[in-house]
Amino acid sequence: MNHSFWQHKKVFVTGHTGFKGSWLCLWLRKLGAEVHGYSDSLPTSPSMYRLCGLETDIPWTRGDIRDCPKLIAALREVKPDLVFHLAAQPLVGASYKDPFTTFAVNVIGTAALLEAVRVTSVEHPVRAVVVATSDKCYANLESAKGFHEQDLLGGYDPYSASKASAELVVSAYRSSFFTGGDGIMPAVATVRAGNVIGGGDWAEGRIVPDCLRAAMLGHAPVLRRPGAIRPWQHVLEPLAGYLELAERLFTRGAAYAEAWNFGPREEDARTVAWLAETLCAALGTQSPVHAASLMEQPARGQRDDTTMLQLNIAKTQYRLHWWPRWEAAEAVERTAHWYRHWMKGSPMREISAAQIVDYEALDLSTQASHADNDSTTAAAVQHRRSSKL
Repeated sequence: MNHSFWQHKKVFVTGHTGFKGSWLCLWLRKLGAEVHGYSDSLPTSPSMYRLCGLETDIPWTRGDIRDCPKLIAALREVKPDLVFHLAAQPLVGASYKDPFTTFAVNVIGTAALLEAVRVTSVEHPVRAVVVATSDKCYANLESAKGFHEQDLLGGYDPYSASKASAELVVSAYRSSFFTGGDGIMPAVATVRAGNVIGGGDWAEGRIVPDCLRAAMLGHAPVLRRPGAIRPWQHVLEPLAGYLELAERLFTRGAAYAEAWNFGPREEDARTVAWLAETLCAALGTQSPVHAASLMEQPARGQRDDTTMLQLNIAKTQYRLHWWPRWEAAEAVERTAHWYRHWMKGSPMREISAAQIVDYEALDLSTQASHADNDSTTAAAVQHRRSSKL
């Protein structure tokens, strides 16, 4: 990542008050970017956005992501160089309770943002747009192999289907309007990551916040699928990739306007039970979690989550030179470290910024050796380079 690139860049971030959005905004401000947010509210209480004092640091347009006219007005006011679209209904469980809103926010909201960019770029060109979807956008056939970017999209639950649909919306806008070659319309890419962990997440129905609440009460967490394997990664991992990708979209345009996976190394895909046990131990809970105490709780009337979900990140490694820096155990410890400081009343902006500094300090070149262990070779990636969504 070229840190100097971000100095004085105007960056528009939707969903900036959420878990991932808060970390991204904090990082962008550290890099010297001028950030403007777009969100309808603070999604949780407590809120990382508020704890880190971002309310007084980042101008904010309050609005619904489905409100295209308001988005157009905001973009005309800000005149951003780059856009990150993170606004979403991000929870599988919530998508069962309110599928219509999930589709409206994740699909229509994406279309509204892209339409606003299309309309305003004629007046002030946006150079790069990064749209966050999810690793759950793939048609999951329970394969032990990680998904490649050109694999079939799908989704049997409303959340997954909405993210696959958002990918199609981006593809249609990109092929119809955003060729990235005329200097007016932006280069647009999608990023697929999921199962991110880190401090500052308080969403209902996510493993880390649920374990935190259980630990504070001295209880064992109740898990629905303790044996399910997920690609856990610290939130800074995909965000580093998003920043690298955005810079390349800005400087090199259409060559990077496609879909990208961001996930951990294969050996860091762990079970839900492993994450819960490791995190609770790191939090110092008085009620240690044992496998026997983990209760499977499938939701009535809902299909079970998939057992296996992994991403193939060979293309991202090969073309973006991005590699995961923190192993799963380190990601869990960093997460617990953040929450331990929060429980002690520490200044959370300083704690969060220190974690970003630690992450940046790692020499990325030392991670290149991990590429040799990836199941997909660089030659295979080269063969797939022309395969775009």
